[in-house]
Amino acid sequence: MELPLDSQAGRLQEFSVETAIAVIVDGGATFRIDTQNLRDIHFRIDSLYQFIGEILIQPGLQPHQALLQARVGRIVDGMDMHLYRKSLQLRRKFEAKYMGIQST
Repeated sequence: MELPLDSQAGRLQEFSVETAIAVIVDGGATFRIDTQNLRDIHFRIDSLYQFIGEILIQPGLQPHQALLQARVGRIVDGMDMHLYRKSLQLRRKFEAKYMGIQST
């Protein structure tokens, strides 16, 4: 199942060159990111990254095992994460009210 575009940001915990899967952590939550379609991005453990793409949930897997198929990725060391989360909340509130998009 594919969900609408979503954005995730967090500290890079691990990265596999063989599978192109990055694992980022933010506030105790862990996210798996498929980076195979990204170019010109270099991964450094403990750096802060932002990814935008579709959330993929494979049949038979739990929702917490979802994978973000990244379309865009960038390093954002120095970004204010509190302000980032607040802006995401406002965006999702706007989308729900004016565009009929429900956030997950």
